[in-house]
This record gives sequence, structure tokens and C-alpha cells, in this order.
Amino acid sequence: MTFVTMSRQNPRQTLIQSDLAAAMELVGAKILHCRKQGITGGKWEGTQFKAAADLIADECMRAELTRIADIPIVSEEDISSQIADRPSQYWLIDPIDGTASFAQGFSGFVCQAAWIRSGQPWLASVYAPALGRLYMAEQGKGASVNGQPILVKPFNREQLTLVDNYPEPRGVAERLFRDFQCAKYLESGSIGLKICLVAEGTADIFVKDVRLRDWDVAAPHLVLQEAGGVLTQFTGEAFEYGGGYEKHGLVVASSAALLDEVSETIASYGA
Repeated sequence: MTFVTMSRQNPRQTLIQSDLAAAMELVGAKILHCRKQGITGGKWEGTQFKAAADLIADECMRAELTRIADIPIVSEEDISSQIADRPSQYWLIDPIDGTASFAQGFSGFVCQAAWIRSGQPWLASVYAPALGRLYMAEQGKGASVNGQPILVKPFNREQLTLVDNYPEPRGVAERLFRDFQCAKYLESGSIGLKICLVAEGTADIFVKDVRLRDWDVAAPHLVLQEAGGVLTQFTGEAFEYGGGYEKHGLVVASSAALLDEVSETIASYGA
């Protein structure tokens, strides 16, 4: 089951995308096998849950991506890879995003990888194996899920959907849900998946006021961008892939106009 999208490409580009899709499906199958075998244990490190399956997925993803392009790999699971200056191009990977969802038997987890070139995601994939949803994007070439092109929802102030990772909105998300009179709320585990839900038009708004790392965001950022959506750090700063890997939260929206409204409202909360 390999899904590839994008048109107007040369054969080599198509091959790379196909190879990436196949690699992500293989990693996803490995993750599902871990859960089937009961390999779900781990421990909390701050706000992050680390499972043994993270390392298994990391090893598998490294091997597969190296076959596609033998360039440096920066991984959430390899601290040593995060110390050196960033290469001009590299893979930026999160073997399991939403590990707590994975360990607790929920479906909202993904494996994700982005090929970073000159400080920007150039090619990316986010795969939710328990949901069978494979998101792909290439810079300037559009985004897809399971081979079908995706676009964000048109901005409709009366039909907004907010997504977060709790059974009901909390904190800033709760205030936004109320103040924007959102019509619907969705619960989803992985940060990457929530960004992709905005990209595919299932949701309009996602906010996170905790520290994030580049590997949480890079791959779904490209999917969102190519689908017509936008994001910034929670502080309003651009989300750029340079310097340190830690960033100050996230504001994701289906349009620039909506992002401006959300950011202005968030700023008013601190007044």
C-alpha cells in the first residue's frame, strides 16, 4: 500500500517520493507490530513519554531514509545529532510523535520525517499507521493524503473547528473555543497529526502554549503550507529551522486572516 501524489515532476522526484512513502509505511508497520507484541512500556521525561518502541522506530527509519538519501539525520531520539551545527541539508525525524497515545492504545500517533534544505522543509511525510493515513508534501508541489490532494477549509467564521489533545479544550484552547464560538471540537494526540488535520480541512485552529522542538513540526509544517495553511510560534515569531531546536509553542490556522485573529486574541489574554 504505497500512496504517492504530486504532478509535474521528473522521474527522479517521483521515485524519491515513492521511496519515502514506502519507508514511512514500513516504519509505521514496525510501530504497530511493537504494540501488537506489547512493546509499549516507557517512562516520562518531563512532558515527554519515551517508549522502547521509539528507539525501534528510530533505528528502522534511519536505515530506510539513508537508502533514499545518505545525508545527516537529526532525530528526537539521538541527542548527539542535535549538538553540532545544522548541515546544509539533513533528515529531521520524529520516529513516534504522540508516544503517549501509542502506549495507551489510542490511534492518534504518527511517524514523521522532513528533508531540510537550506533551512526549510523541502520534502516531508507524516504517517498515522493506526488510521491508515499517509500525508505527503513537497515544496511548491502541493500536499496529499493517501494520494489525494488536500487543501485547508475556506475561512468560515460561523463554522470553526478547534483541535487539541484532551477530551475537551483546556487552558488557552478553552478560552479560544469560547471566544471564537467554535462550532466543533476535536481530540487528537500527536502534534503532527493535529497540524495535518488543519491542512486537510478537518479543523481550523490548533494552539499549543508549551515548548516544542523542530522535529515535532517540520514535516507537518510543509504539509500545512502546501495545503494553504499557516503557523507561527505561540509568541507570534516565525517558525524557522535554524539555531536551537526548541521553540515557543505553536499557533496553527487554516488562513492568514484567521491566524491574525487568533494571535491578536491570545495577545489580549496576557494584557
